[in-house]
Amino acid sequence: MPKNQGDIMAYTKEDFKKLVEDIQAQDWYRNPIGFGIAKVDRGQLDSSKILQATYPLINWEENYGSAAVLLNALKKAGENVDTSGSELVCGISDTFLAECVESFRPYIPEAKGDAHKNVQVISALASLPIDSGLTANDYKVVFIFEDENAQSVETSYLKLYALSTGKAALRSLNLNGIFGQLHNVAWVGNQPIELDWLRENEITLKLSGKYPTIDMVDKFPRFLGHVIPADNTRILETSKVRMGAQLAGGTTVMPGASYINFNAGTEGSVMVEGRISSSAKVGAGSDVGGGASILGVLSGTDGVPVTIGENTLLGANSCTGTAIGDSCILDAGVTILPGTKIALSEKAVAAIKEINPDKEISTSMKGADFLGVNGVHFRVNSTTGQTIAMRSTREVKLNADLH
Repeated sequence: MPKNQGDIMAYTKEDFKKLVEDIQAQDWYRNPIGFGIAKVDRGQLDSSKILQATYPLINWEENYGSAAVLLNALKKAGENVDTSGSELVCGISDTFLAECVESFRPYIPEAKGDAHKNVQVISALASLPIDSGLTANDYKVVFIFEDENAQSVETSYLKLYALSTGKAALRSLNLNGIFGQLHNVAWVGNQPIELDWLRENEITLKLSGKYPTIDMVDKFPRFLGHVIPADNTRILETSKVRMGAQLAGGTTVMPGASYINFNAGTEGSVMVEGRISSSAKVGAGSDVGGGASILGVLSGTDGVPVTIGENTLLGANSCTGTAIGDSCILDAGVTILPGTKIALSEKAVAAIKEINPDKEISTSMKGADFLGVNGVHFRVNSTTGQTIAMRSTREVKLNADLH
């Protein structure tokens, strides 16, 4: 008989269920919000510095049985498993992997395709060839127990993955502290390189013809370096979408002036030819025109994240700093900020009120007053230069063949 809870050998699925129940009943255990095993890239000069964390799989408010197995295996491998904090980052070892393999044994034969992906991760790690060049030092087991400020690169990336894979909703996570945790590095493809290492080796690298072609310098990697998009999603330049962005299926991101920042994105098929800043999101069927800019909370808004409704058109080079409803049109070059004064004729008031009966509509409004107001066409009077609004009568419809 096993001496301690968590020592049960899982020879059958019933054994596995009993093992998980016993682990979860222990005082030290609690379910995490999110967890996963990451391959980490370390600094070339400072190996204690984590430059990037790559997760083949993340779990977010799910798969608690696997979480129990991983935590128990870490504990039996001698790791300090303290679940009282907001996060936990541990190294892996042969003992840890062996414990996981034994616990997951009933599911290993059927861990293929979409089935039992946590088991697949453990199996892949346990079977890495000796000559792969990878060691236990290249991997971390990461847990988030409370959505507090990030305290490590590994948990920062776990949150970015949760957003970019769509497992956490936009604006739902505490992202404070992430900028401070991530390091500003040179990116060569998907490899981060310390800038100090480049400076220290610049002469040798350049004289030997080995100086790398640097794609960018940033704290965040590119979305496509970590996430496989939906089959009907197109991103025409890898630099256009930052890790932590969220793209719904059917989104098209064109080259040129387009860009989608972290914690921003789309909620359906959207044509993106402009900028979607951090915390902004765009509804299904909408079109962000060439050079159009949707402002972030630090860029001219009133601190309220901007939401663009469904089937709405933001014209080329327009600027939106406040929420716009469904089936709206913002003409090319027009700027709508929370404090922008907007004039409406009596006819426009009546027409807009007809489809928004619960909204206060008047002949003089500000941009912020249009929160949740649908069917509005924003224009500039070419004679007076005044921003005006009227009932939109043109349907915004994307070409289904392009999405």
